[in-house]
Amino acid sequence: MMINIIGLGYIGLPTALMFARHGIEVVGTDINKKLVNSLEEGRLTFEEKGLDKLFLDAFQNGIRFTTEYQKTDTYIIAVPTPYIKESKKLDPKYVISAINSTLDACDKGAILIIESTITPGSIDRYVRPEIEKRGFVIGQDVHLAHAPERIIPGNMVYELEHNSRTIGADSLYIGEKVKELYKSFCKGEITVTDIRSAEMSKVIENTYRDVNIAFANELAKICRSDNMDIYEIIRIANKHPRVNILQPGPGVGGHCISVDPWFLVGDYPGLANIILTARKINDSMPKHVLSRIRTIMREHNINDISKVGLYGLAYKENVDDTRESPTLQLLERMDEHLSFGVKVYDPFVKTRIVDHQFMNFGDFINEIEIIVIMVAHDHIKENIDLIKDKFVLDTKNICDFDGVYKL
Repeated sequence: MMINIIGLGYIGLPTALMFARHGIEVVGTDINKKLVNSLEEGRLTFEEKGLDKLFLDAFQNGIRFTTEYQKTDTYIIAVPTPYIKESKKLDPKYVISAINSTLDACDKGAILIIESTITPGSIDRYVRPEIEKRGFVIGQDVHLAHAPERIIPGNMVYELEHNSRTIGADSLYIGEKVKELYKSFCKGEITVTDIRSAEMSKVIENTYRDVNIAFANELAKICRSDNMDIYEIIRIANKHPRVNILQPGPGVGGHCISVDPWFLVGDYPGLANIILTARKINDSMPKHVLSRIRTIMREHNINDISKVGLYGLAYKENVDDTRESPTLQLLERMDEHLSFGVKVYDPFVKTRIVDHQFMNFGDFINEIEIIVIMVAHDHIKENIDLIKDKFVLDTKNICDFDGVYKL
């Protein structure tokens, strides 16, 4: 049995490697020739805890990488699913393209498993019509399944093996067949359901987290307006056995929590009211950080924005993933207000992706008077002593020395 995994990004590559480690013949396909060449030469395209060992194991088990779709009976599609900012709806172009290329190559009776995060009803709206207009009979010529990914950068390898999974399929037979495939490595519970339920469950998991983060962020704004300590208040409130308020932050990033809720807003206008409000609150946090920076600059008569440094470009701690990161959102807000020259540093982001990005922490620190901690990397925790003579805006509540500004 051979699986052709389509899309070798943050989800497709670890998934391909995990199947290969556990004895499944795997060919990974991506349209990015540079990425494929890098993998063929044994070089990973992003950093992730445990991924190098997984990569080595997969290589020893014969995993291959190519830009060509393979002729086989099992495909896993893990391509990006962006949203259209104006309408907040899913942009299915990459999924549709992958489906068509798969149909060009597949064996009769092949199973097409979509791992990409999609909105409820997307397979009915976009995938089935695409297959049917090609003359394929779904359920005979090809079978459809949805197995939404459930992993997070920074802990991908562990979560691939241990998180529970959901398999949506048109028939119980196909669902159980896909379940057996994932059981080759997945130690968590695997639930088989219908496709629309699988689509919806993934989106609402991320939406649930977004709404709860928004509650914490709104509390932070309320407490800031009346000079109260949000962190002390949350600490006390969480002593209640049925209360678990999250920590506020500078915004929400990543490809899941900051994007998936918009799918529901776009598809269910007028119904997704709490979800829409939560999205607006979380999207407003970079602006709130900007207002805090302005306050610090005024208090200390600092008029030069180039004396401000943003620590962290990734969207979460200890990864190099910058997708939808709060820092990038903040830089966009500053650009809109013609505020240029702020310094940026992230120990995990090894290539320059923004202006005034430093590659050396010491050089970064020497150039600034105000440091804004946007990401709680272990690196900054280990180097806290080096920033104690700066004006510190700590959006992650990791500094415990006097004089630190918080959200």
